[in-house]
Amino acid sequence: MSENHGKRRREIGSDSSPFDSFPEDCICKIVSCTSPRDACVVATVSKAFESAAKSDVVWEKFLPPEYESLVPSSRHFSSKKELYFAFCEEPVLIDDGTKSFWLDKASGKKCIMLSAMNISIMWGDTPQYWEWITFPEARFKRVAKLLDLCWFEIRGRTKTRFLSPRTRYSAYIVFKKVNHCNSFEDVAIEAGVGVVGNEASTRFIYFDARVDGLSLRRRRRRPHKRRDGWMEIELGEFFSGGDIMNSDEIEMSALETKLGHWKSGLIIQGIEIRPVRT
Repeated sequence: MSENHGKRRREIGSDSSPFDSFPEDCICKIVSCTSPRDACVVATVSKAFESAAKSDVVWEKFLPPEYESLVPSSRHFSSKKELYFAFCEEPVLIDDGTKSFWLDKASGKKCIMLSAMNISIMWGDTPQYWEWITFPEARFKRVAKLLDLCWFEIRGRTKTRFLSPRTRYSAYIVFKKVNHCNSFEDVAIEAGVGVVGNEASTRFIYFDARVDGLSLRRRRRRPHKRRDGWMEIELGEFFSGGDIMNSDEIEMSALETKLGHWKSGLIIQGIEIRPVRT
């Protein structure tokens, strides 16, 4: 080993990295151009990256531009990183409590849920068919309980400017079944997602997981249980685009209006929109 090489090793030390000599603001700019998940990973590269990965400069880049208006005045956060993870783990009610907003933890992309109060439910204002109830496990003040009807039609809309640009999203209907849920176990519901004014992409879904083998072979979507105890079914996907000034309006729907089966026993919390997992 040469003398210069040995000297260099002593200067760096066994736990040092060449990146430690970089200016911190330079490293912060590098890290802020990655994703929240990558920022957590690069913190293990060196002490300099670890320091930068905790910086408010970095984590403010991962927050939405309007984040200050979404923080309750009663809450205090010691850092932008702490605030970021609060947005990921604690959805915020917006639009008079009819929507909830949060961030996808890995990517920082915007996620929203349209409550049942914020979507169009055919005959939803008719007490004979739907009942609006409070539900302890729901995010929102009220949810819609299906009592008994044959014309099942639910539609929700959102502007892509309220979401993260250049992102592929999935839309899910979020619901629960009550004990007397009837006439859904053998009924295919037509789900659609698309830009308003254009033809939607459609598929068939089931609210009841007890479907036969033929239905599975036809690739009809079944419900899955979520971590919060609710059920969800994917309605479809869409791309948010990148031009905020020319924002598209996306419509998501679930309907069954042809068979005339009387249906009951669903509780609809809303429609959730979140980035497609890659």
